Amino acid sequence: MASAFAAKMTMSLRLYNTLSGVLEEFQPLVDNEVRIYTCGPTVYDYAHIGNFRTFVFQDILRRYLKYSGYTVRQVMNLTDVDDRTIQNSQAAGISLRDYTQKFIDAFLSDRDILGLEPPEIVVRATDCIPAMIQLVEALEQKRLTYRSDGSVYFRISAFPEYGKLSKINLSGNRAGARVDADEYQKDDARDFVLWKAAKPGEPSWESPFGPGRPGWHLECSAMALKYLGDTFDIHSGGVDLIFPHHENEIAQSEGATGKRFARFWLHAEHLIVNGEKMSKSLGNFYTLRDLLAQGHKPSAIRYLLASVPFHKPMNFTLDGLHQAQKSIERLRNFCFRLSSEKLPAGENPELAAKAGEARRSFEAALDNNLNAAEALAAIFVLISEANTALDQGKLQEANRQQCLQTIEQWDRIFAVVEDRDGSKLARIEADKLSSQPALQAEIPGRNGSPDALSDEEVERQISLRNAARRQGSYADSDRIRESLSQAGIVLEDTKAGTRWRRV
Repeated sequence: MASAFAAKMTMSLRLYNTLSGVLEEFQPLVDNEVRIYTCGPTVYDYAHIGNFRTFVFQDILRRYLKYSGYTVRQVMNLTDVDDRTIQNSQAAGISLRDYTQKFIDAFLSDRDILGLEPPEIVVRATDCIPAMIQLVEALEQKRLTYRSDGSVYFRISAFPEYGKLSKINLSGNRAGARVDADEYQKDDARDFVLWKAAKPGEPSWESPFGPGRPGWHLECSAMALKYLGDTFDIHSGGVDLIFPHHENEIAQSEGATGKRFARFWLHAEHLIVNGEKMSKSLGNFYTLRDLLAQGHKPSAIRYLLASVPFHKPMNFTLDGLHQAQKSIERLRNFCFRLSSEKLPAGENPELAAKAGEARRSFEAALDNNLNAAEALAAIFVLISEANTALDQGKLQEANRQQCLQTIEQWDRIFAVVEDRDGSKLARIEADKLSSQPALQAEIPGRNGSPDALSDEEVERQISLRNAARRQGSYADSDRIRESLSQAGIVLEDTKAGTRWRRV
């Protein structure tokens, strides 16, 4: 593929701001740097695909900002102290630090497998306790808190703008009612805990308020203020965090500084599975590792999670995952075909225009609140038109680089064309699915040379690949395709079936 990139065509990025409730034009607050805070995982267990729907959206946002010429400073927290991490570590009989490290390592590995770029700063909550204590002290000085039984609470009645993000109605709020739990019922607005008094057997830290630990909501405010300043550009997370978590973040942060906390609030909508809320009891609960163990490719998972605009609910299905894999195969087959074909010299102006139009279309879609669905559609229109031109002998040498460069620019954001599915964990999990010896024995390159395959042998391999796909054995299907590719056989999956030709 082409390696040089032209500058992004002039567009204007517009993002839906949960705070204002409207689509707003985005410009960074300072110079050309975009400062972003993204709520990371609570590391009490493996992250599930609902979490990764949000993390993939955040990655596309990050990549597109960089593609658009901005520099990015992104901070992601790792919540390693809250009610759940403490309860689970105690049940396991190990220290909080050791318990959460396992799931931090798992998350970082999963992140790499899905091709998520690492933020500039990834930090444990427990590594920022001094900053949290300082924030509580600042709030006490502003008389926005009160102490009770060794804990410190935020008095929401003292912050008139409470509810401006979630649009919550405080008319039914009971004065003096408070909550200690990190998570509580939606629309149950109460004074919330900033610093929890130490309990027997729980981890605690010394503070001017007595020994204890931070409340969950305090953690993100302190880390965002420490690494990004009093006011930054974008705060993002899932819609389930709007209330109480993000509402409380605003109250704490703006209460302490007197300044606007985050300028844009972006929230990814819910993910459901097969039309139902994801639940272990329903058998529709998936971690990334569950899907890898079933033989699904990381690129297909990423593609599917990215395929629905972040501000719309997503229905995740295994059939949708299979379709995502087919789309990626179509992308890769086209790139291979275009790279390998011998083309006549010159340029077809019509095809050159279509490559430019595809780029303008996917940029316009992403500029419109990161409309990933339209951005994906734009590239497949180009593939369809270019394939037709190839079949008709109308695509010329200059068009090769024009089309490939457009796809490579698109893939700087979506990151699914380049084959990263050979990552260590993906290989390990896929190999667990290699349980059909008879089928594997037929794969070219395992038993003898793949060179000079006869037409009959190619057709036989395609039949085996189709059988593997029908059985859901996508790891074997991909091995057959890759082996045929090494033998100079290009496959193209169409509605009419699989077409092939020699290179």
